[in-house]
Amino acid sequence: MTFSTDSAKSSFYSDLNYSTQTSDAVSSSIVVFKSLNIDDQLAVLWYAYVEMGRSITPAATGVARLQLAEGLLEQIKQMSHTEQLQVMRDLAGKRDTQVSRSYGILSNNTKLAFWYELSELMVKGFVVPMPPGYQLSRDGAKVLEALKQLDFGQQITVFRKVVADMGVDPLAD
Repeated sequence: MTFSTDSAKSSFYSDLNYSTQTSDAVSSSIVVFKSLNIDDQLAVLWYAYVEMGRSITPAATGVARLQLAEGLLEQIKQMSHTEQLQVMRDLAGKRDTQVSRSYGILSNNTKLAFWYELSELMVKGFVVPMPPGYQLSRDGAKVLEALKQLDFGQQITVFRKVVADMGVDPLAD
């Protein structure tokens, strides 16, 4: 094969198009996720961690400073199930509470690990579990299926962006 500027351009634009498609899939997944109501967002996060959590865990905790979130997780464990659910709703809804502000100062990777650890605590019964027989809404199920179609790197990017935007950053103007 002969190398020419036309073949180089073609290859470059092909790669650029793939990159744009990848970026579009991630961006649209984030937008659709955020369009869900708060309870559906929490349910999608739960099901994503349950179904895809084994692959998310190493990526999340490998670079996270989870010890920074341990106090917050311990505080949540001490709450009633009703209070725990409210805390999760407050985080997802970006409500200005003490827990949301504490969460807001965590790094994005630590936030990702925080939600994984929270799901583990739910499985163990320390944090309010999913109600028995809970059915994900139709829109939530569609979002979850769309997330499953993304490759691993795209999934992590979506989850990191979604959880990074939760809570309240007390240092932001």
